[in-house]
This record gives sequence, C-alpha cells and structure tokens, in this order.
Amino acid sequence: MNSIASNKKSSCCLSGLIVTVFLVLLVCPLAGAAEKFPVYPCIKSHVKFWEDVYGRYSTRQGIIHDRDNLARVYTVINLADTKTANAEQINKQRVELAKEQVRAILLRLGNGLPPRTHEERRIASLFTSRRPAAYHAARETIRFQLGQSDRFYEGVIRSGKYLPAFRKIFMSKGLPTELIYLPHVESSFNPKAYSKAGAAGLWQFTRSTGKEYLTVNDLVDERLDPFTATEAAAQLLRDNFNKLHCWPLALTAYNYGRNGTMRAKKELGNYERIFMSYNQGAFKFASRNFYPEFIAAYRVAKRIEKAHRFSLERPEPIITLRLKSDTPARRIQSYYRLSAEQFSRLNPALLRTVLDGEHAVPSYYLVRLPANKQNSLRLARQQTNIERSRM
Repeated sequence: MNSIASNKKSSCCLSGLIVTVFLVLLVCPLAGAAEKFPVYPCIKSHVKFWEDVYGRYSTRQGIIHDRDNLARVYTVINLADTKTANAEQINKQRVELAKEQVRAILLRLGNGLPPRTHEERRIASLFTSRRPAAYHAARETIRFQLGQSDRFYEGVIRSGKYLPAFRKIFMSKGLPTELIYLPHVESSFNPKAYSKAGAAGLWQFTRSTGKEYLTVNDLVDERLDPFTATEAAAQLLRDNFNKLHCWPLALTAYNYGRNGTMRAKKELGNYERIFMSYNQGAFKFASRNFYPEFIAAYRVAKRIEKAHRFSLERPEPIITLRLKSDTPARRIQSYYRLSAEQFSRLNPALLRTVLDGEHAVPSYYLVRLPANKQNSLRLARQQTNIERSRM
C-alpha cells in the first residue's frame, strides 16, 4: 500500500509539474521560439503602408494619408518629374490642392452631411467612428508622403556591394543578420548620404553619436566609411539591446535615442504601449514609425533580391593597411599606383584637407586598397621592410 501511495503521490507531483511548466511556457515562451522582430497587431497597418511606399509607389507619386492612422489613405496623386521646369512649385501646388480637397470632404462629413459622391463614400468608409468629432479631428492630421519604390530599388541594387561583408560583421557580434537591412531606411545604401540634421553616411550617424563609436574630426570622418561605420552600428545596436532587451525597442532607440527610449519603457513598459501612447519630447512621426519602416524595408528588399538577384552590385575585393605613422596621401597613391580618384573612392572617410595634401593621412587610419596580386606583393614587401627596421 505504501508503494501504491508513493506512486500516486509521485504521479500527482509530476502532473502538477507538467501543468506548472505548461503555464510558465504560456506566460514566458522560450527565448528561442520568440520572434526577434514581431509584427504586433498595432503596427500591421503601418508596416503595410511603408511596404507600399517602398515597393508600390514611385517618386512620381504622392500619398495623402492620416498622420496617426496609416491605414487611412485618402488619395494617391501624380507628381511632375523633377526634371520638369518648376517641378518643385508644381508639385507643391498639387499636394496642397489634394490636401484641401480631402479637408473639404472631411468638413462636410463632420458637419453631419451624408456623402454624395463615390470619393466621399470611400473616405467616410475609412472611419470606424462616424461621429462628427472624428472627421473634424482628422482635418488636422493630414500628411503627405512621397513614394520611394524607384529609389528603394536602386538602393537594393547598391546593397549587393555591401551585404556580404555586413553579414559577417553582424554574425561575428552575435547579432541578427536582419539588421543589416536597416540602411534601406536610413540612406538607401548611399554611403554619401547626408541629412538636414547633420547625420552622415550609410548608417546615418549624427556627429555626436558618431564620436562615441567612431573617429570624427577635421581629418577623418569614419561615418562615411561603409565598413567601419557598420562595425560601429553593430555595436550601437548591441548596446541598445543590452539596455532594452527587445529588438523593436532597440531599433526605436536607434532613431529616438537610447536614453529617451529607456524613459519611455520605464513609463509604459513595452513597445506596443509606447507605439500607441507615448508622445513625449521628440518622439513624433519618425520615431513612432521607425520600427514598422524597418520591417517593411526588410520585406520589400528580400522580394526584390529574389526577383533581381543577378542585377545586384558585386562586392569589390579590397585589402587593408593600418598605417604606423602619418603618411601623405600622395605617397600611398604612388607606392600602390592608385589614381587620386581611386584612393578617394576606396577611402571615403578621409576629408578634403587630407586628400589635397594639406595634412597627412593619420597613423591610426585603416587604408583600403584594391585587392590584386601587385598590391598584395607591395604590402608584403612594405611589412617586411618595417620588420627589418625594427631588428
């Protein structure tokens, strides 16, 4: 009897343990099973909107939509080609006219008048609440977004030159390789990109953040070097994740700032609540949409890669030389038989004062050279001479 009782007790304990483990798994799923980049219900319409911006509408089209509810697209307008005379003025007028037409419809609906035309009925159908206040409020949140599909496609073609190296960098740091697609949002993989706020390079580091992770001074701006900047971006994203423990928030912090995102998390607890409710400081349209934009850019880029994989640019083979002392650019060019244009293209972080010979290339700089047999031999010969001089 004691044996039977003991077996029953063990069975009950085991059953209880299974139930407990099952409940724990429901509440706290295993880390390996969780999505790193979830598409929360609250951002689905935003992801869809940005997929259309990147993959459907070109820079010859403009989207008139609601700033806060991106599922509410009022109309899509055609724009004049930028090469057309007075294109900027023409397009500005077209955008304002389209906005005014939408405002007029919303005013009519807000005044309680029934929709008369197909367009008025379509716009009315975009509102779950048909209360007049909803229509009046929407008149204040009309926004214009330029389509990007042609520029995005060009960025995907350019990205082929960089993605293999970027993937190795992120893998070496134990980071999700999906993150290497973030430059599609930041710069369309244009290493010469500058923003109005002073952000520079393929990863769009601001000068202040750049100085935390890169060399940024009067001679060298490593924000402009795609590979060095990628090392820095990987470290920044890793630091964000270590503080925020969530990739949607780590990516939001890339745009909004780590400290601001940490304050938002402390106040509201998780990404979804921050996305839906946070409205402090500079957390506006760009920051709120940064993570949905990343998801959309990743999806569209993967589709283009699959369809046009043979059109992607190829990586350019290079070798590197870490300078031991300050060296004039012309001396490096002469020794490795490079034109000034080649040297400048391969070393975009060197600023004009260095390239023009006013200052030498500083000793710490990692020089990039074409990977060919002659340069490999020259580099080996140079290293041998250095070693002999030390003996």
